[in-house]
Amino acid sequence: MARLYANENFPQPAVQALRDLGHDVLTSLEAGNANQGIPDDEVVRFATARGRAVLTQNRRHFHREHRKSSDHGGIITCTVDANYRALADRIHARLQATPDLKGQLVKVTKA
Repeated sequence: MARLYANENFPQPAVQALRDLGHDVLTSLEAGNANQGIPDDEVVRFATARGRAVLTQNRRHFHREHRKSSDHGGIITCTVDANYRALADRIHARLQATPDLKGQLVKVTKA
């Protein structure tokens, strides 16, 4: 299963649903990085250094980070969905279809 780093804007219930599906998800709060205004490029570096892909709902900024460089552990961007289980299921399906996240930008959108 995937090793992910959920940034601050990613909902905790979706994190738990992903964990229930077997994914290893570290949150910015658990890492001690919450509420510090850490720049997006540093978020990507932090995750990559720990062998994790970034998981975020901040699509615009992280698409830009991927365009600057694909030298990262993966970036997964998601549209907002209050149905957290459905969101987690869509992410899980995309992760199953993308076994190697290194350097990849994975876009998960509502159906």
